[in-house]
Amino acid sequence: MTLHLPVDLPVDPARDSVVREMERLDPGGIITGQVLRDTFDQLYDGARTRRYRWDQLFKTEKTHFGTLVEINLQREFEYPDGAKLDYCIVGHEVDAKYSQTAGGWMLPPEAIGELCMVVTASDKKSQFSVGVVRASEGLLNGGRNRDAKRTLSLAGRLTIVWLQKDADLPPNTLLHMPEDDVAAVFAAGAGTSRVSELFRRSAGQVVGRAAVSTVAAQLDVTRRVRGGQSGSRDPLASEGIVVLGGAYDWQREAARELGLPVPRRTEYVAGHVAPARPDWVGRVALGPSGLALRATAREAREPFDPLWYGSRASR
Repeated sequence: MTLHLPVDLPVDPARDSVVREMERLDPGGIITGQVLRDTFDQLYDGARTRRYRWDQLFKTEKTHFGTLVEINLQREFEYPDGAKLDYCIVGHEVDAKYSQTAGGWMLPPEAIGELCMVVTASDKKSQFSVGVVRASEGLLNGGRNRDAKRTLSLAGRLTIVWLQKDADLPPNTLLHMPEDDVAAVFAAGAGTSRVSELFRRSAGQVVGRAAVSTVAAQLDVTRRVRGGQSGSRDPLASEGIVVLGGAYDWQREAARELGLPVPRRTEYVAGHVAPARPDWVGRVALGPSGLALRATAREAREPFDPLWYGSRASR
């Protein structure tokens, strides 16, 4: 992880102690990024609502997002409650503040002079930032809202120690697909057919679990992905499309061998493949059955035996 240290940073041992602890808990920011991804998806509630964009939310839901971020970060990192503020991190009171835009954090009177964890994220840009700042009186704008909350001045924003600045947020698959493709996915028929169409149109790209549940309109996404009559893997195998999930080590390794992005625990990736003949000398992805697949271009894909995935339990 690279800390983004401001120029002429004020001396603040408590702030530095909190920053070191946050760095220890999440060195690369991967966990924080996933918490934010999950919080967006929690609010969209796509399995029940089919929503996947910020502009589809009600105003009250958008207002609630910051509270969910604070709660979910505390659950993930097990920060104790503060006596006055949200958290107590290595013995120091810390207020957690989220804003959709950098600099928009609204700081209450009780946070003035205290440490604040400031977080922002953009689902559209697939970016997030998290930092720590001392909300000193001289670093705040003079204006107040009706709750007497204030924002950091430009000088105050320049004293933020960024643990992550414009870091990669796990992408929102449906949000970044062409609108015509999204429309085709939702128009594809029943749940399994919609999931199959999603993987057809997103081959080579990581697909989040939330996108699958939104398209399938159910929470048990593995049922719509795994092999058998109710899953998409068998019919897609007949089209030369493999679907790999990040929950299994061997499937992540298969993604590497096929030159695909490697999915994380809650992600999938589809790719165009063909069976690897005995005389094939290139890289292959071996399934538990011992069958081998090779990567191909879309137009060169070939059907393969779904037994490549092995038993149903290994899928």
